[in-house]
Amino acid sequence: MLDLSPLNLAAALPVELIDVTEKPAISIVGLGYVGAVSTACLASLGHRVVGVDIDQEKIADIAAGRSPIHEKHLGRLLSEGVEAELVTATDDLAFAVRDTDVTFVSVGTPTAADGGCDYRFIEAAARSMAVGLAQKESFHVFVMRCSIPPGTTMRVMTPILEKMSGKKLGADFGVAFNPEFLREGVAVEDFYAPPKTVIGATCARTGNILRQIYTPVDEAPIITSIETAEMVKYVDNVWHATKVTFANEVGRLAKSQGVDSHEVMEVFCQDQKLNLSPYYLKPGFAYGGSCLPKEVRAVAHIAQGAGVSLPMIENLNTSNREQIDQAVKLVKESGARRVAVLGLAFKPGTDDLRESPTLELIAALRGEGIEVSAHDPAVTRETNIEGQLGYVKHGAPGLAALAEELGELIADDVESATRRAQAVIVSQKNDAYTLAAGMALEKGKPVIDVVRTFKKIPASADYHGIGW
Repeated sequence: MLDLSPLNLAAALPVELIDVTEKPAISIVGLGYVGAVSTACLASLGHRVVGVDIDQEKIADIAAGRSPIHEKHLGRLLSEGVEAELVTATDDLAFAVRDTDVTFVSVGTPTAADGGCDYRFIEAAARSMAVGLAQKESFHVFVMRCSIPPGTTMRVMTPILEKMSGKKLGADFGVAFNPEFLREGVAVEDFYAPPKTVIGATCARTGNILRQIYTPVDEAPIITSIETAEMVKYVDNVWHATKVTFANEVGRLAKSQGVDSHEVMEVFCQDQKLNLSPYYLKPGFAYGGSCLPKEVRAVAHIAQGAGVSLPMIENLNTSNREQIDQAVKLVKESGARRVAVLGLAFKPGTDDLRESPTLELIAALRGEGIEVSAHDPAVTRETNIEGQLGYVKHGAPGLAALAEELGELIADDVESATRRAQAVIVSQKNDAYTLAAGMALEKGKPVIDVVRTFKKIPASADYHGIGW
């Protein structure tokens, strides 16, 4: 594999990577952090790059091979790009589109007065790009790189391009969303060693053009829909903010208990099977069991006793309860008065009913006067239900009412549980429950799937999920 380290980039690049005749020319709109870094790094891969901005100082800096921002290695790469006649800069966006094959859009997306996204700079860029597109005969690719709400690329930028240029999406130009994951301070290093490369494209032609651009730094980019790519950018950043907040709350809690928070988190981060992994990161139903709800309450209680505020941790159970409330809402909206619940334990493969969110759901439904039948492969009428629920009587008092009656709700098999049901709730994944849900849909019965039992979402108005 090529060593594309920015520390020795010139020596690492073979002749074929700097043959500009085989590489698309690229224009980059917006010469801030993302735009300036992208300009320098793409030029280092052999692309002719035209940087575009309305700020004359930035244009002058880029054109002279000077970094307009403080970023390690950026000045050297820009200087080398200008010297190789691969980097130029202008304020004429229409010209830049005419003069290149691909345009990356990295303009600002500030917060609007209502807290949403301000689209002014995107709209202004789209109008100028449309002027250039109208004057072209060749296929052009427009790549959005801003942080924007899902749907923005196709609802805001693309209609302007089509209307003002008179060109047709797919035939005359392609559109993509390609989120950046560049950390300020190490942005150049991140460009050459990306955590992932995500390309959301309107067509295979557009996706392949971008795939080829990124091949020198990532041979296996993730190709997906534009909307998914847009959402990924937001989710990544919110997750990073969540991690910072979580670590800071751990720090405040640990200090109050005389514990070294950094030592705690160093140990925590060594677990890459559960703590730092995809595990627990799939949208589904509420968490439950004998550990998670109890430990969250315990930590909140410890913090309260120490006079430490932990808003994020203290509200985890509040957010968790919302998943249960949403399931109740879906059942009520279906109009069903008799439902079958498939899965009782807090997860498959166990008969542990302690703080199972499904039991909370059943209790809530019965409180609404809805009749419930249930099935679980590991739970029978002989299961020690009262003993388990008694263990959590202070943590889930709403379940106390089910202790004596739950056994009567349990059916011997799936068919018996669903026979009279007007709707089916799937709260565990297994083949039998997926089959039962499919049969219910065939009969026109609503299915409330809280665990994504189907890999592909059924095309049925009777199918309902909480997060899909």
